[in-house]
Amino acid sequence: MYHKLILIFILVFSLHSCSKDKGLEYEINENKVDPYKLYQEGFDAFERGEYYYAEKKFSEAELNFEIIEFAAKSAIMSSYALYGINFYAEALENLERYIRKYPADKNIMYAHYLIAIIYYEQMSDEKKDLKPLLDADKKIDFFIKKYPNSDYAMDLRFKKDLIQNQLAAKELYIAKYYISIQKWVPAINRLKKIVEDYEKTVFIEEALHRLVEINYYLGLEKEAKKYAKILGYNYNSSQWFEQSYKIINKDYKIKEKVKVKQGDNFLKKILKKIK
Repeated sequence: MYHKLILIFILVFSLHSCSKDKGLEYEINENKVDPYKLYQEGFDAFERGEYYYAEKKFSEAELNFEIIEFAAKSAIMSSYALYGINFYAEALENLERYIRKYPADKNIMYAHYLIAIIYYEQMSDEKKDLKPLLDADKKIDFFIKKYPNSDYAMDLRFKKDLIQNQLAAKELYIAKYYISIQKWVPAINRLKKIVEDYEKTVFIEEALHRLVEINYYLGLEKEAKKYAKILGYNYNSSQWFEQSYKIINKDYKIKEKVKVKQGDNFLKKILKKIK
């Protein structure tokens, strides 16, 4: 929740620094609802954290503004308010409507960024639904391509790395399930997907090892050795390489790790010299 408040503050500050309230100086016909007053009431509520009330005021302001710039600004602020109370579906719907209705608005980058963040925050773990992960990955790719030099692109690149790890974890989880019920072909296909699409994730080593394991078990020694060679060439100091090496070389014994007591600096120095 604290992270969300910081994000909202940054986005709203950026939005206001790029779009001044010039329209507040305009006079309003006595017979019309004052949209500037509605907007100000919404913004005051927003700053107090009363997002539900703020969203209502921003929506009313949008409907009553005749100047497109201010109507657009009200629409995007309404979306931020919905995001602030975790109304993700409603916020996404409002943001997509804003993009369609005000495609030339100067603040449209912030709308695309918020859409990416909303998808990202709805991601599940590797055992659950894959769709939010794919949606987040797709939207982040779109933003990075469209706004590559923005500060927000840097943040989303970091989030994309985390998404890639979760997608790989999902594939590995499914592969292990297939292994447990001896469905070798779908297990191999899932593991190959990790090798081909998620080679920069932390799950690549285990995926390669499982491919060695399954292929050797099925009598496909040439395939097993191929994946063992890839594992050895890239990750020859990992536990997964040792286990794969033992599968192909039965006489090999995995060395037990020497346990070093925490705080024993002298012993640590000796061990470093021995290596």
